[in-house]
Amino acid sequence: MAVKMRLRREGKKKQPFYRVVVADARSPRDGRFIEDLGYYQPLHQPSTIKIDHERALYWLRNGVRPSDAVLRLLRIEGIWEQFKPGDPGKDRSAKHQIRAAAAEAKEQERKRAEEAARRERAANEAAEAEARTAAEAETDGQEDGRA
Repeated sequence: MAVKMRLRREGKKKQPFYRVVVADARSPRDGRFIEDLGYYQPLHQPSTIKIDHERALYWLRNGVRPSDAVLRLLRIEGIWEQFKPGDPGKDRSAKHQIRAAAAEAKEQERKRAEEAARRERAANEAAEAEARTAAEAETDGQEDGRA
C-alpha cells in the first residue's frame, strides 16, 4: 500500500483551507485519509501552518513520502530538518531541476549570443572608424598635393 502525506482541500470557494493528512496514494484528494496531522491556512496574513511534529516525524520515519507542497510546509516548520539533518533545503523535484537547468542553459546561450553580437558590432565600428581615418588621410594627402 502506497501512503503519501499531502494536502486535503477544505473551505469555501475562493477561500481555501488545507488539512495536512496521511492518505493512501490511490484515494482521491479530498477522500479518505489515515490520519490528520495539522492544517495550513494560506489566506491568513501571515499564513498559518500547524503540524503535529511528533506524528509527522513518525510517519516520515515509516516511509511516507510528502508531496511537494507538504515538503515546503515541513521545511518551514523545521520538521524536515529534524528528519534529515543537514539537508540543504533544495525544494525541487527532479522535474523542476531539469527545467531549471534547461532555463539556465538557455540564459547562458542568450548571454553568449549577446556578447558575440556586441563584439561583432565593436569590430564593425572599429573597421568603419579605420576606413574613415584612411579616407580622411587620403583626402588630406590629396589636398596637400594640390596646394
